[in-house]
Amino acid sequence: MRAHVGDRLVIENMTTEGTVRDGEIVGLHHEDGTPPYDVYWSDTGEITLVFPGPDAHIRPLEHGQPPPAQAPHPADGDIKPAGYEAAALRVPRPGDIGRRVIVERRKRGLSREETAQRARMSPAYLRYLEEQPADPGVASLIRLADALGTTVTSLRGGDADLPPGQGFALLHPQLRDLDTEECRALLSTHGVGRVAVCAPDGRPAVVPVNYAVVDDAIVYRTAPHSTPAAAVGAEVAFEVDHMDEALSKGWSVLVVGPASAVTAPDAVRRLTELAPGTPWAGGVREMWVSIRPERLTGRRITAAPG
Repeated sequence: MRAHVGDRLVIENMTTEGTVRDGEIVGLHHEDGTPPYDVYWSDTGEITLVFPGPDAHIRPLEHGQPPPAQAPHPADGDIKPAGYEAAALRVPRPGDIGRRVIVERRKRGLSREETAQRARMSPAYLRYLEEQPADPGVASLIRLADALGTTVTSLRGGDADLPPGQGFALLHPQLRDLDTEECRALLSTHGVGRVAVCAPDGRPAVVPVNYAVVDDAIVYRTAPHSTPAAAVGAEVAFEVDHMDEALSKGWSVLVVGPASAVTAPDAVRRLTELAPGTPWAGGVREMWVSIRPERLTGRRITAAPG
């Protein structure tokens, strides 16, 4: 038995010669189209891993014709198997997996089509996973995690409340210093970093902030009298890092320099226009703080060559 994505899997009643069940094949596990398949069942709206038995046969998708179980998307005209929306209503925590898939593939610069090809599934099905409440089967999650270089646990959010770095260290790790240009590249244009300050109560504190890089300076928005605002007028440290849990690799960049408040109306307006996004913490945060790097250092952990 061989099939393509979009073909129908039909289960026949071997005694009455009637159709018992049918569904669309939305994912392949082997490049040659042999079983098993991920099948979207028309009667339940569920997607399951199927090893077809002797009562099953493939109804090929006719060339140039859309799958019979697909219908136009009400928003953008794209097509999805009919019943996806109804099935989605039964799934808890809508959209969580899809949002994580989008983040992971964008981090790796992958298009939806490239990701679907790597995961051996239909681009239309991947679009459904990203845009609709979905609870894909284990087989689909394993292939997606492999295609994106992450884990099923991460895609499901099972490690969302755990501190990073709980994996095992590399057998032969290599720690090397990063040069200034590498550090600047890793800082990128914006993200989340940590600023180390002497808090208003006189105690040391390290707090996360949403930051942007504008004219080589680290800038962030905060509220007066908050802990991040205590950086103004002092030399502070600002740190950004990233860890690849699956490969036990990572890097960190440290910026040290004086912090000042940005108060000139033109400068405030410019930062507001250039800095992407708004602080995740919400609330009124109209005070801009700028850290001018005087020292920029970094380190990266990788596997030793050989």
